[in-house]
Amino acid sequence: MLNKFYLLLLISMLVLTSCEDKYSFTFDSPKKISVNQPLTIAVSEKNNKKIDKITYYLDGKRLENHAKMDISNQRLGKHVLKAVVAYNSKTKNLTNTIIFLASKEPVVYTYKVINTYPHDSGAYTQGLEFHEGFLYESTGRKGQSSLRKVDLETGKVLQKVDVNSKYFAEGMTIYKDKIYQLTWQSKLGFVYDLKDFKQRNTFHYNQSKEGWGLTHDGTKLIKTDGTEKVWFLNPDTLEEIGYIEAYTNKQRVKDLNELEYVEGKIYANVWQKNIILILNHNNGAIEGIIDLSNLEKEVKKSQRLEPNDDVLNGIAYDDKTKRLFVTGKHWNSLFEIKIFKRD
Repeated sequence: MLNKFYLLLLISMLVLTSCEDKYSFTFDSPKKISVNQPLTIAVSEKNNKKIDKITYYLDGKRLENHAKMDISNQRLGKHVLKAVVAYNSKTKNLTNTIIFLASKEPVVYTYKVINTYPHDSGAYTQGLEFHEGFLYESTGRKGQSSLRKVDLETGKVLQKVDVNSKYFAEGMTIYKDKIYQLTWQSKLGFVYDLKDFKQRNTFHYNQSKEGWGLTHDGTKLIKTDGTEKVWFLNPDTLEEIGYIEAYTNKQRVKDLNELEYVEGKIYANVWQKNIILILNHNNGAIEGIIDLSNLEKEVKKSQRLEPNDDVLNGIAYDDKTKRLFVTGKHWNSLFEIKIFKRD
């Protein structure tokens, strides 16, 4: 009888302890929020049990003040919120994912063709840049990839080096006296001498998914990987040192491809779309959309384009004369355009 008594007492104590230890927390935060709004987050316990302390983190950085946080200077896109809850001599980690959106909708631009120049219809254009009076172009596809120097007026290829047939070349940019060129899925980039096109080095990218577009802002290389992310690379070490994400006030835009840096903004082609995005360099906000849908129709008047393949892809900017050039994969024309806001 005594043993039975102790057994019942032990069971009751275990049940009591179990009930006392059972806490149910709720981590309240919005799933999406515009960066022009204050962010409020909170943790509550379902049965109003005592919480000793809560420490909040945003992307691993401790928040000193979580009440109505100013997020106006944060990059757009996905972020991780974390709450470390201390209670009853224990701790529990809670996490939420939140998306920061642009504060306003993008401006829509249209265009006017200023000049039309010949372009090699055999060039599967992946990257384009204007430098010291000439166009430099990276072309893709395995066995057809190349790096070229091209005369703007005639479209004649003045200098060319073929890329090893096992690589599918992608975007390129010129930084100081070197040319940097990406490959698609090999996670490998090439560094060439600007004058003689001799390959001087290679580099790897490990964080970004693939190699798509490439440009620079004068201090960092800027790279896309086919997602909504735009990566920044240290030009000395070529390591990825951060990224932004392309978002409007409503949603992300992925498949970012060829890039150009224009007057403090990042211009980005969207694969298989006849648009160019104008991105805020600091937070990724899509501030403008250039509608070039009629440009493809113009090209189709003089040649047949392969659907979903011979698409708009190629942006170059002459910062001295403020000329903007665009073309596409296998297009027989390159266009100088001027953009303006749509009425």
